[in-house]
Amino acid sequence: MGNSGRLVLQRQRHLKWRALDGLERVLMALCGVTLAGFSLSVCADIVTRIAGRPWLWLQEVTSTLFIYGIFIGFAAATRRNDHLYLTAVAESLHGAQRRFAELLIRAIVLAVALCMVYFGYRNFLRGFGSFRLPSNTPIASLYAAIPLSGALIALFTVEQIVNGWRNGFEHADPEPDEAVLAFDPAEPEKRP
Repeated sequence: MGNSGRLVLQRQRHLKWRALDGLERVLMALCGVTLAGFSLSVCADIVTRIAGRPWLWLQEVTSTLFIYGIFIGFAAATRRNDHLYLTAVAESLHGAQRRFAELLIRAIVLAVALCMVYFGYRNFLRGFGSFRLPSNTPIASLYAAIPLSGALIALFTVEQIVNGWRNGFEHADPEPDEAVLAFDPAEPEKRP
C-alpha cells in the first residue's frame, strides 16, 4: 500500500473513537451468531416437521434470533455507515453544504434512535403482560432489542457527529493496493 493509501486509512480510523471498536467487533460477532443460529433453527424446524415430530419451541428460538439479529445489525451498520446513511446525497456536496447535509442526516438518525429508545422501552414494559407460547416467557424478551438497538445507534451517531464536526466529513476513498493494480486477469500468471 502506498503512502497516500496509508494516510487515507489513518484519517478514516481517526473518524472513529477507538474505544468503541471493541463494541463494534462484538456486535459484528453477534450478528454472525444470530444469523447462523437463525439458519440452523429454521433448518431444524423444517427437518423436525418433515419427520412428524415438530419441536414447537424452535419457532420461538427462530423469531428471537431473527429479531435480535436485525436490531443488532442496525446498530453495527450505523457504526460502519452502511445503513441509515444517505451517502449519495452527502458525498455529492462539498464544504459547508456537505457539513450541513451530513449533520442533518445524522440528526434525523439520532431522532429515530431516540424514538426507538423511548417507545421501545414503553413496549418492553407492556410486554410483561403478554406471553409467548409454548414457553410462556414474556414477549418483553423480544421487545428488549428495540431500546437496546436505539441506544447503540444513538451512541454511534453522536460519535459520528462529534468526529465529523472536529475532523470534517469529507474523506477520500483508499487507493487500491499496488499489487492489485499490477494484476491483469487476462494475462496468465507467469511462474519461474
